[in-house]
Amino acid sequence: MTKAWRHTASLAFLLAASMRAQTVAPTERALVDKYCRGCHDERQRMGGVVLTTLDPAHVDRDAATWEAVVRRLRDETMPPPGLPRPEAVDTRAFVSAIETGLDRAFELAPNAGRPVLHRLNRVEYVNAIRDLLALEVEPDAILPRDASLEGFDNIGGALSMSPALMERYLSSARRISRLAVGDLSIGPAFASNTYEAPRDVWQNGRLDEELPFGSRGGLAIRHRFPLDGEYVCQIRLRRNILGYIRGLGEAHEIDMRVDGRRIARFTVGGESRGDPAPHSFSGVIRGDPRWEAYALSADDRLQVRFEAKAGTRTVGVAFAEELYEEEGVEQPPLSGLGFSYDESSTSPTGPWGPAVESVAIDGPYAASGPGGTPSRARIFLCRPAASEPGEACARTILSSVATRAYRRPVAEPELQTLLSFFRGGVSRSGFDEGIRAALERVLVDPNFLFRVERSPAPTGSSTVARISDLELASRLSFFLWSSIPDDELRALAAAGTLREPRVLASQVSRLRADARASALVDNFAVEWLSLRRLREVAPDPERFVDFDGNLRLAFERETKLFIASQLQEDHSLLDLITADYSFLNDRLAHHYGVSNVYGSHFRRVGLGDRAREGILGHGSILTLTSYPTRTSPVLRGRWLLDTLFGAPPLPPPADVPAFPPSIGSGGAVRTVRERTEQHRTNPACAGCHQRMDPLGFLLENFDAIGRWRATDESGASIDASGSFPDGARRSGSEGLRALVLEHSEDFARAVTAKLLTYALGRTLEPYDAPAVRRIVRDAAPGRYRWSSIIDGVVMSVPFQMRNAEP
Repeated sequence: MTKAWRHTASLAFLLAASMRAQTVAPTERALVDKYCRGCHDERQRMGGVVLTTLDPAHVDRDAATWEAVVRRLRDETMPPPGLPRPEAVDTRAFVSAIETGLDRAFELAPNAGRPVLHRLNRVEYVNAIRDLLALEVEPDAILPRDASLEGFDNIGGALSMSPALMERYLSSARRISRLAVGDLSIGPAFASNTYEAPRDVWQNGRLDEELPFGSRGGLAIRHRFPLDGEYVCQIRLRRNILGYIRGLGEAHEIDMRVDGRRIARFTVGGESRGDPAPHSFSGVIRGDPRWEAYALSADDRLQVRFEAKAGTRTVGVAFAEELYEEEGVEQPPLSGLGFSYDESSTSPTGPWGPAVESVAIDGPYAASGPGGTPSRARIFLCRPAASEPGEACARTILSSVATRAYRRPVAEPELQTLLSFFRGGVSRSGFDEGIRAALERVLVDPNFLFRVERSPAPTGSSTVARISDLELASRLSFFLWSSIPDDELRALAAAGTLREPRVLASQVSRLRADARASALVDNFAVEWLSLRRLREVAPDPERFVDFDGNLRLAFERETKLFIASQLQEDHSLLDLITADYSFLNDRLAHHYGVSNVYGSHFRRVGLGDRAREGILGHGSILTLTSYPTRTSPVLRGRWLLDTLFGAPPLPPPADVPAFPPSIGSGGAVRTVRERTEQHRTNPACAGCHQRMDPLGFLLENFDAIGRWRATDESGASIDASGSFPDGARRSGSEGLRALVLEHSEDFARAVTAKLLTYALGRTLEPYDAPAVRRIVRDAAPGRYRWSSIIDGVVMSVPFQMRNAEP
């Protein structure tokens, strides 16, 4: 869109808005007097809000209050239940008139807010290290989890800096700088690590794309080998509760590979070591002493010493797949106490067969050099001659590193500070140590750890001003990549051409097409949909015997692949609700009842089932919105209101009564619907529940782990219908999808508000609402495509501007 086009459009919009405000204000006044006076006059002041003294013709004078009014009307939470309500057409006209006035006031006097000082969160820090030094680090190993606000962990107001956290940054900087330059003093204690397999994941199939075809179970590890040298790998197998290794009844082959190249193959099990203890009685009834010793230590010899080049490499440990067929009478799988004690293997590859418990990698031993790692290639742009002091080369290296780390040209005093650290390192141990010491200083500099924006000076009577091109480059890269700007983006910003519409549009497209844009899935979508909580969900194993860690991982993988496809293919937001395909492997397809899907590899699959379409049919969403023992229309309704409609209910009161028991006073088993309806009869609960419960009931055909069902736990037929405040009655997940599509603008507004919150790294305020409405309005002709929403966020006033200092 050209500047001239936008200017003409804005003038037309302002003229129309002005005429609208002058002609409809009396109508809006009458509606307020008729339906709002009873609660919001000067005497009642319900919620501290007085509407009778406000003038709908001049909404700019009380913009925050009017934004709250239109939000409540759109949410259908006002007027309260039981009180007279205006006709739907009158409500829509009122909301449209007020929003038009608010948008007109925003155009005349925009408010962009003033972001707080923003510390890089853990993910941004790790990604910045990756792009700055070509070094992969594991976030869990160096920094604690960040606090969340409004559902996101990149909100500046929650990213404080404590002395303890600063110490973690200091230690991380030293560790990272040593790994990046290949410090020759690194020993085994510095780089050794033990990687543990999740205990609730059954290793009865290929578990990772990095492991070879024909493998079973095991682990695929990304390990940093800090130097060229020798390393030791020790494999430990899964044990029962008393330490006896499982699955030694038959011989199994296990491979250890580095970047796909086999380093060693071991055979474990199948040896005759005397009579074992009776099955499931190990530790209670002792076996032959030779068997006892073997069952406790058979994996001691699963160790290999090997040579490896420096760099981050994939270490794979997995069993060779074995084909077998069960014989004899099929036995039920062990669970609970019996499984805890059992050390046998009912089948060679069954879920209770042999499995990898951990892989430990120690080293380097006999290190021969730092190696030619991508990190050293990124850092050491030059090498000084033997007769030179090296400061000129150091200046070149540190200027490049600091410019990328600080996201702007480095000033001479800053460079001199780094050179002073370089000189100290050179005096201790030579050129490489000097660069390492200076690099450590860069990594703890506030200009790296914090996103610092200089407050612009006001121009004329305006209270807002554009941020600089360099600051815009940082906002853009942290929005789409959760990382620092690359050289191309930073060069355009330094030249002052980034904000030109054509250049900016081209850069947004380029960043979206880059592999680093997966951050929108891993950080925005995962937080928006609350997927991180899926790892904490623990369905009752007695009720849901089919649930395990494999299914949990499959749920998460499905939703992330689905969102990624929506973004990459630039779908409409509405396709999140209506898509007739998903990404499944054999385990997840079996869980959903989808046929002809084989193997552990996830692939795009047509569902052929209207009930399962879109994210509303994903096991991830259905499981995390349930309790461990049952479904919850309340949890599901609350999630839907917040995530899809942007209208979260108020928190429950402190004295909310307990949920009714499943057994009634007469001994009859009561359904979840019956218990929920009894709960909402309490006047303190009814207000919120009449919004949440009908939505949640529409998903009752899915149980607490996302399986389709026709009857509930009590054997009663599922009633998946709900009555809504407008008098309509809907049924099933198809009815829910139809409801979302009928309110497609509200859905688009909810997603846009979440995306803008994530992009700005701050909570939205009432003055941001006009920007959200404009983004949605501009994206409507294209059915709210992701590209339109993202472009709208980038072009918005809050993203490109900030309030000037008074």
